[in-house]
Formats: sequence, structure tokens, C-alpha cells
Amino acid sequence: MTYHPKSDFMRVMMTRGFLADCTDYQALDQAFADGVVPGYIGFDATAKSLHVGSLIQIMMLRWLQKCGGKPIVLMGGGTTKIGDPSFRADERPLLTDAQIDDNIAGIKRAFAPYVRFGDGTTDAIMVNNAEWLDGLNYIGFLRDIGRHFSVNRMLSFESVKSRLDREQSLSFLEFNYMILQAYDFLELNRRYGCLLQMGGSDQWGNIVNGVDLTRRVIDHEVFGLTSPLLTTSDGKKMGKSQSGAVWLNGDMYSPYEFWQFWRNTTDADVGRFLKLYTELDLDECDRLGALQGAEINAAKVTLANAVTTLLHGAEAAAAAEATAREVFERGGIGDDLPTVTLTPTEVSDGIGIVQLFVRAGLSASGKDAKRLIAEGGARVNDDIVTDSARRFGAGDLADPLKLTAGKKRHALVVLG
Repeated sequence: MTYHPKSDFMRVMMTRGFLADCTDYQALDQAFADGVVPGYIGFDATAKSLHVGSLIQIMMLRWLQKCGGKPIVLMGGGTTKIGDPSFRADERPLLTDAQIDDNIAGIKRAFAPYVRFGDGTTDAIMVNNAEWLDGLNYIGFLRDIGRHFSVNRMLSFESVKSRLDREQSLSFLEFNYMILQAYDFLELNRRYGCLLQMGGSDQWGNIVNGVDLTRRVIDHEVFGLTSPLLTTSDGKKMGKSQSGAVWLNGDMYSPYEFWQFWRNTTDADVGRFLKLYTELDLDECDRLGALQGAEINAAKVTLANAVTTLLHGAEAAAAAEATAREVFERGGIGDDLPTVTLTPTEVSDGIGIVQLFVRAGLSASGKDAKRLIAEGGARVNDDIVTDSARRFGAGDLADPLKLTAGKKRHALVVLG
């Protein structure tokens, strides 16, 4: 489709690769041209931090604010009690109210670097859908809201069909999720004048439901916009590293590890990731993404520095780059490597090399660690380890041990 947007927001979404689909491109563009557009994205509180897979949505909220809109961060205190079934093979584990509240407190920290919260016209707000979902009257809700939903249509959504086609159970609890998400949009429009819901393209059906429900119940025009479901060029889901999730909270995934994740970006993804995850000029993103050979490594450092600066600050990014240079170029240890501190009790009978690699986050499991060792990819103090039964005692830890997985991932083990 060839469409030349009037508003800065729609131009950014289209030119930087954020846009997969929109319920009405031109009408939404006109709304942004006419005034302040409040827009929201929902985040369920299933963990104490969001991970890199959510960063594209956070950047969309950031651009919304930079382009004169009002971001609404919706925390799913209510919907987390059910769990979004979209494209999942099984039901999410149910969390207690206390666990959900604890997770929300952790997740809040990830947004502060990206959007400005306050009471101003374009200042972001954070709301919790438990405010209106927890007190719903079931019969009244079915009468006023449930009657607008066709079960036939709900069964046709790909997120539901994929579960049923695989003959995997979809509980009635989960089936209600899309109704509650649609109701969120209606409530946010009533309470805050919210005009836009954004999300990944797997949320398209849920978003369209909310647009339709708001029109049917209160006859208000609202809009939906989705971003592409992001995978790396080698087909891996964004947000995962070899050692697990790439969390945004620094106490769960250190700034150095975060920097290193972006430094390890595949060559083919550099230009695309610069457009999505940084604010560098588009021409510069294209120039850096087109570099070849050794030059692309400089572009990856630029990417890592820019993304880490947005989340953790310029000082943390500079420290991570300095540590990486110390480790990779000079073979040193560096000051900012992830560190595992062991107690004397833990090493009294020796601790195995497999356990060390798992504890350091360099392997996801003991099986992964053994495979790494068997393939010659594990090093201790830069020496290749070939014996997966090797153990280390207190004497071996008189000085820090540097563990290396592959060529680029490192950690320290010290005795506390």
C-alpha cells in the first residue's frame, strides 16, 4: 500500500518498520494530525520484569509520546489472573494476587527510561485493569458486554484455531480473555479518552474485538495498530538468548549482558534493529546496516551502545563497551562481567564445571553445558575444557575464574 502520512507518528511507524496492520490508516493519521491521541498497550504481569521481546512495544509508546501522543501503560493485574492463550500450546500457570502485585512493581521500573510519566497532556500514565475487572458483576457483564460477541467469530481467530487444530485444551477461563481485553479498550476510552490500542500482530483479533465493542456499546471511533511479530534473521524468537530470557531489569540481566546481547546481533539484522530499537537517523541506520565484513562489527557496537543507553544510561553503555574491549581485544577479565559468587561451603567438596556454566547463565541447562564442553566451546581462564566431570575447589578459586562460552560470552566465578 502507498500512503503518505500527515502525522509524525504514522510516518515513524511506517518508515522504521513498526507497522504490520492498522484498522484505518487514514482516519488514525488524521486523528494524530488533529490533536493529542491517547494510545495504550497492555502488559500482563507474568514475571518481575519484561524482556527484550516487549521492547518493540515500549519503543512504540516512546515514539507515541515523542510525536505528541499520550501513552497509557496498561498493567494486566486483572487479565493476568487468566492468562492470554494467544498462540500458546498450554494454559499459563495461575498466579496469586500477591505475586501479580510483586511482578507489576518490578515491571514498572522498565518504563521509566522510555516514557515520561506525569499529569501533563502528553505525559504517560500507568493504570491497572484490576480496577474495573476485579469488581465485575458476572451476570451484568454477560448481559451488557458478552452479548456483543459471536462464539462463531471467536472460534475463527487464528490464536484460538491453532490451539484447537492441535487438539490442545483451551479452558473456558482462557476463552474469556479476548472479551476482557476488548472490555479494557472500552473502559480506557470511557475513562481516559483512549483512541488507540497497539500490540504485536498476534493480538490483531483481540484488538479488533476492542474496536468493535467500543463502537457497538458507546458508538465511539477507536483504532488498532499492530507491529510485526519479530524474529531474528535466523528464525529465533526475539527476547531469548542462549542462557534464557533477556530481561530489561538490570538486577535480572546485567547492563553488560544486555549490551553483549545486542553486540552479538546477526549481521543481517543490524539495520532493521537500529530502526526499531534506537532513534538514529534513518539514513544512518541504512548506512550502518549495509556495512560488510569487519566493518559491520562497528555498527553492532553502535547498536549495543544506543539500545543500552536508552535503558541503562550512557555510563552503563560505556562501561559495557570498555569491558567488552578488555575481554575481547586484550584477553583480560574486565570490570563489568557477570559474576557468580560462591560460598566456601559450596566448594568444600568441589563444584562441577557443568554446574558453574549453568550458574553463570552461560548454559541453559546441564545438558547444554555438557554439549558445549563436548563441542570444544567451553573455556576456563581461556583454556579449553574437555572434561565435563571436572571439579573446582577453594584452591582453584584463590583468583577469579573466567568462564567463556563460545567466543563472545563470559562470566567470572569468585569465592565470597
